[in-house]
Amino acid sequence: MEIERKFLPVELPAALDSYPVQHIEQGYLCTNPVVRIRRSNDDYYLTYKSSGLLAREEYNLPLDAASYAHLKAKADGRVIEKKRYVIPYDDKLTIELDIFEGDLKPLILAEIEFQSEADALAFQPPAWLGKDVTYDSHYHNSTMSKADYIL
Repeated sequence: MEIERKFLPVELPAALDSYPVQHIEQGYLCTNPVVRIRRSNDDYYLTYKSSGLLAREEYNLPLDAASYAHLKAKADGRVIEKKRYVIPYDDKLTIELDIFEGDLKPLILAEIEFQSEADALAFQPPAWLGKDVTYDSHYHNSTMSKADYIL
């Protein structure tokens, strides 16, 4: 189960380059239900996600580079490219800060995954995270992958 909230940051954290970064490329074979392929640095995955906004099922299956390349050619719409910075926040949480590239630039999104819906709903974000867009499907990567998507 994936339980996450999404935000539109109003500023970037200081010393952003000091945090681990993943170079991500992902495409969608289907958006309802979500079937996604992803390259994160040198790792490759096929992911299924059920419908939902705050909480939804998620299953990841490993792929090899050749399988990823084969499926990437079949992706619908745009293949999303982004840099993901992994930022520790307090003792339990991690902020994943996505800086989009290509035609989705200058979009920046922050995601935080939680252990429970109660934890997600109780979370008080720091001011720099900005507007909460958890319930706005316009900010789902699967929506942004569609060819007619406009920021």
